[in-house]
Amino acid sequence: MSTLQPVILRARHDVVRGFRTRLFGAEEIFRAPAEGPAFHPGPRIGDTDLGLAAKANPGTGAAPRILPGVGVDDVRETLARVEALGGSARSGPHDVPWGQRVAHIQDPDGDAVDLGRTIPAR
Repeated sequence: MSTLQPVILRARHDVVRGFRTRLFGAEEIFRAPAEGPAFHPGPRIGDTDLGLAAKANPGTGAAPRILPGVGVDDVRETLARVEALGGSARSGPHDVPWGQRVAHIQDPDGDAVDLGRTIPAR
């Protein structure tokens, strides 16, 4: 388990888990309970462990207080798969001053996620 594990509260965590598995290659490393419908599945993306927790009404409308950023090999290629997997693009790829190419997306439950890749120095 990671030292710091963000836990995302979702009414439809199964949909969000499937989206992140197909888009980022997340793998389930734990789940509770072990059998039957999961209340708390834990996907790993790269070397980071997340938690997803079922909550019937996690709330909506407020600005997000956490914005997960996921490092990807190719921002354009990853962005091209988002809509087919149930998410939406909030912005196309663009370069930012701190040396990354980023794109902003929303997962199927409406949560914001940033895609990013470090741009090699010229």
